[in-house]
Amino acid sequence: MSSQDIPEKNLPTAQDEHGAAVAVADEENPFADPGLPPHEHRIQDIDERAAKRSERTVALLFTTSMLATIGFIASYVTIPIDQNIFVWPIGHISALNFALGMTLGVALFAIGAGAVHWARTLMSDEEIVDERHAIEATPEVKAKVIADFKQGAKESALGRRKLIRNTMFGALALFPLSGIVLLRDLGPLPGTKLRHTLWKPGKLLINQNTHEPMRPSDIAVGSLTFAQPEGLEEHDHDFQKEIAKAALMLVRIQPDNIKDKQTLEWSHEGILAYSKICTHVGCPISLYEQQTHHVLCPCHQSTFDLADGGKVIFGPAGHALPQLRIGVNDEGYLEALDDFEEPVGPAFWERG
Repeated sequence: MSSQDIPEKNLPTAQDEHGAAVAVADEENPFADPGLPPHEHRIQDIDERAAKRSERTVALLFTTSMLATIGFIASYVTIPIDQNIFVWPIGHISALNFALGMTLGVALFAIGAGAVHWARTLMSDEEIVDERHAIEATPEVKAKVIADFKQGAKESALGRRKLIRNTMFGALALFPLSGIVLLRDLGPLPGTKLRHTLWKPGKLLINQNTHEPMRPSDIAVGSLTFAQPEGLEEHDHDFQKEIAKAALMLVRIQPDNIKDKQTLEWSHEGILAYSKICTHVGCPISLYEQQTHHVLCPCHQSTFDLADGGKVIFGPAGHALPQLRIGVNDEGYLEALDDFEEPVGPAFWERG
C-alpha cells in the first residue's frame, strides 16, 4: 500500500524545525512524505549590491536582444541575397542566411536567458505547498490565488526595478519587428506590370529560332512560327520573366478563312499574332492543326480557334488568347502596332 492509498488523517506525522507537520515512515507507510528542505537564502536576498549586479545582468541580456533584433533588420535590408562568406568549419554559405540566423538566435536566447536569470536570482524562490482540493475553487481559494498573484508580482520587484522592466519591455517590443520585416518579401505590389508586356508600337518581331527580324514572306500559309520582342536577349537578367508575358506565335491563314472581323483587321496579309501563353495556367502553346486552324495546349488540352479571335472551343481555359495587332514598317519587317489590349496568361490576372 502506498502513501497515496492511506487517508491523510491516518498517516503518522511529526513536526520539522519550522513547526510544519510532515509524515514519518513506518512499517505501514515506508514512503512517507519527507517534507520540504529548509529554505536557504540566496546572496541576492541579503545583499542589495548582489541584487543590483543581477539586475544589471538581466538588463544587459535584454539590451543584447534589442541590439540583435536591430542587427537582424539591418542584415535583411543591407546584405545582398547572393553574397557568400566562408565560415569554418561549415564552408561557404549564404551571408544573409548566416546573419539572419545568428542575430535571430541571439535575440531569442538573450530574452530567454534574461528571464531565467531574473527568476533564479531576483524573484522569490521559496517553495509553497498547497493541499489538493476539488476542481471547483471556493471563494476562499480564489481570494488566496489573487493574493498569491499580488504577492508574486510584488516579489518580482517589477515596479521597483525599473531598469529590468524597461529593458524587458524594449526587448519584447523590438523582437516582433523581425517577423514584420520579413513581410517585405510579400511586396512590392505588382501594380500593373502583369497587364503589360514589352510589345509597343514599332517593336520588331524577332524569330525565336533565327533571332532575325521577319518579313511577311518568311511565314508560309499553314505554318506556325514563334517570335519575341526586339531587344530581348536570353542572357538578360529578366529574360524569363519578360518572355513569359511577351512570347508570341504567328500563323498565316488565307484572309477569306478568317471568321472574326477584328481578327482580320489586326492581322497583316493573313498573318495573325497571338500570345503563346495559355489562358488556363500559363503553359506555352505549341501544337497547331492546319486544317482547322486550331491550337492545342499540351498541358490540359485547352483548344483555341485562331481563325475566330483565338476563342476557346474546348478545355478549361477561361478566355480567348490575346491577339497582338501587327503591321510592317518602311523596311518591310513585321512590327507590333501596340501592346496586347488585355493581360496575357491565366485568367486570374484579370481579377488582380
